Amino acid sequence: MSKEQDHSMQGLLQFFLTNQQPFAIATLKVREIVNFQSLTQLPHSHPAILGATTLRGETLSVIDMAMAIGYPPVPEEELKNCSIVVTEFSRKQTGFLVKSIDKIIESDWQRIAAPPKSLGSQTYITGVIRTESGLVQIIDVEKILEEIDPPQASPNGLNIDASALAPLLDKSILLVDDSLVARKQISHALDEIGASYFVSNNGHEALTFLQEMAEEGGAIDIIVSDIEMPLMDGYELTRSIRTDSRLNKAYIILHTSLSSTISMDQARDAGANKALTKFNAEDLISTMLEGATS
Repeated sequence: MSKEQDHSMQGLLQFFLTNQQPFAIATLKVREIVNFQSLTQLPHSHPAILGATTLRGETLSVIDMAMAIGYPPVPEEELKNCSIVVTEFSRKQTGFLVKSIDKIIESDWQRIAAPPKSLGSQTYITGVIRTESGLVQIIDVEKILEEIDPPQASPNGLNIDASALAPLLDKSILLVDDSLVARKQISHALDEIGASYFVSNNGHEALTFLQEMAEEGGAIDIIVSDIEMPLMDGYELTRSIRTDSRLNKAYIILHTSLSSTISMDQARDAGANKALTKFNAEDLISTMLEGATS
């Protein structure tokens, strides 16, 4: 299998929060899986945070994922049979309590569909895929963390000279992300500096938008795209842009919640100009400025 083909495949850790419905998250987001262990209570924390534990010298919160997405919490007498999935997002480790681990499945991104629109904007599902186990729902972990264990708020205002922002304000910008939380974060940063931009919810939608714009004689100068998205991921979007002479001059930043050297290397291999770990508004704006002046 070629490197390009490897990039189109997604490993998914499949698990259960109840006895019937299978759920999944990307394996790249998983650091390890451990058996349930005693937890230290955290006063005044969100009800879905069961407590904290220490693994390999690092303290992390443990969240009851079932409760976090609206299911009944795991009964206390069942905790000893549960597992903790240790994840890493945006430079931070968090544990998620799940009822049972099922298996790891491999899937092409194109087989992962966007969640039904009927679920609305408040859904915790970022994609769905049909497997031999039935319809597997892929959890939007970023949304859970934003609501239950959000990062500490950064000071208002960016430490960037306003006069240096002028080159960026003249550029056309496209944001591509399937996560509502991520779209809000990036939009807020761009609104703060007065930049205008377009938004797409996944790579397939973004590529269609870019192609339609090119047919009308327009172009996007800077693209900020997530990596993990249904229908078409950020790697495939980048490769598609680089092979289209009408689009390939765009400065592409792949923006991921995965704190992974592997994902960063793959981003550059796919043709991205830069790869950043979410979410630091100042880093993102500074990198976009590099693109605007390159």
